[in-house]
Amino acid sequence: MRLTSALRSAVVASLLFATPMLAAEATPTPAPAPTPEQGHHEGKHHKRGKHGGRMFRLEHRLDRAVAEGRITQAQADLFKTEGRQLREEMKAQREAAGGQLSEDQRMKFKERMREFRTKVKGAVKPKDAQ
Repeated sequence: MRLTSALRSAVVASLLFATPMLAAEATPTPAPAPTPEQGHHEGKHHKRGKHGGRMFRLEHRLDRAVAEGRITQAQADLFKTEGRQLREEMKAQREAAGGQLSEDQRMKFKERMREFRTKVKGAVKPKDAQ
């Protein structure tokens, strides 16, 4: 009996000493919010799906071109609007077709996107040509 009570006392004592340490481990400190400098994108421009990142990259490139003085803000806004409109039109067409475009529709949209990209590239002067 003495051995059992001694073991019980040792267990209770160790739990009393370990409780504050266990409680401290149970409450983790909150991590600081990531900043945009760390590479995290905030807001509505975060990558969505397979093609959502493309529009974000286009908008980012246009904003950078405006900051570097290669195009005006009005031109950038016009290109952003046109790109969003083209993307929304393609999305609506896909939804109307039941989730998948026909080969002919896909080719037309690819051609329109190619024309749009060449138009943007033509308007945005290269850094060297300033």
